[in-house]
Order: sequence, then C-alpha cells, then structure tokens
Amino acid sequence: MNAPGIDIPDRRGRTGLERHGRDLTGNPRVRITDVEVLSCDWYVLRKTTFDYQHSDGHWSREQRENYDRGDGATILLYDTSRRTVLLTRQFRLPAYVNGHPDGMLLETAAGLLDGDSPEEAIRREAAEETGHTVGRAEHVFDSYMSPGSVTERLHFFAAPYGQATATTDGGGIAAEGEDITTVELPFDQALTMIRDGAILDAKTIMLLQWAALDGPFRPA
Repeated sequence: MNAPGIDIPDRRGRTGLERHGRDLTGNPRVRITDVEVLSCDWYVLRKTTFDYQHSDGHWSREQRENYDRGDGATILLYDTSRRTVLLTRQFRLPAYVNGHPDGMLLETAAGLLDGDSPEEAIRREAAEETGHTVGRAEHVFDSYMSPGSVTERLHFFAAPYGQATATTDGGGIAAEGEDITTVELPFDQALTMIRDGAILDAKTIMLLQWAALDGPFRPA
C-alpha cells in the first residue's frame, strides 16, 4: 500500500516522513524504536515510540505524539521616539474553540521560515503583515513554545519602525486566507493589556516583557 508522505509524495511533495528522528544519538538515555506518521495533510503529526532510561536506571517504553509545522520567527516593531509598538490582529481558530471570546488575537508579526533563514523570514513576514520593510533585525532569543507536543522552535527579533519603513499596505496574503490588521499601541498600554488579559499570545508577551527589561524601553 502506497502511503502519502511515506512511499509517495504528499500534497507538499514530501516522502520519507516516517524516518524523521530515527537516527538521533545525542541522548544515550533515549532509543527511538518506531516513528508512525498519523497525518501529513499540510503539517506532520507523528507518533514516536522510544525506550527511555530513568534517573534510577530502569528503562520504560514510551509513546509521544509530536506535531511538526516547521520552525518560525516573530518580530517586535517599536518606535522609541513615540514610545509605541506595532502589533497585528487576526483570527485564530484554535484560540476561538478554546474559550477566547472572538478568536481575534493581538500579536507580534510572525510566520514560518519556509526554507529561509530566520532573519530573511521575519523581514518577509513583517512586510506582508504590517507593510513595513525593516532593515537589519536584532536577534533577541529563541524558544520552544510548546515542547511537550510541538517541535517548532521560534526565533525572536526586534526592529524599529516609522514612516520611512512603511512601504506597502500589509494585511497578509489574501490568497492564503490572511486578513490581518495592524494595531499601534503605546508601549505602556501594551504592558497593561498583558496584565488585564487583552494580550494573550505567548510570543507577544515574551517580546513585550523583553522590551521592558532588556530592550528599547528598559529603564535608563
């Protein structure tokens, strides 16, 4: 039987998806024994079976599902002269079905790398989503956002914006179903919105707090 993503290309042209992770040798307490592809409609959901040696020396057989959507990048756009930040607002179905009132989240611009370097990807995403063409972006840190189930590593950046960087209307890629608006906020208001729950997106909270502690709005 030919299975998409394994024996024959899936709709993104991929094969051999069941081999991912089988050759890892970095942790001698982990022995991967099987990788099963559960879904590869667009991203990839795998079930991995592995033997794990516990701290007391005994081994157990474990299974974990892990969702592979590729790595991504995000960026905080800031204006120190006016003490503002530029965020986006868009509909997020997972948040909507898990209790968010309308699914419309305030976020820093972000997207998947799609084969580009992290800085190339985030400059592309900033232009597509906000309409601002930023210069060199400052790499801030990296983070695994949900390491218990999602493989994605997110690269965090920051860059100034202003009238000179506004080159297009932004709004995202309509052909991909994106309908994004930009929201400019005073930085202090954005911090308050974290406290009162108006900003709930993790990457955005992390970048705003970085900006307050170590970034462009840190105390003198």
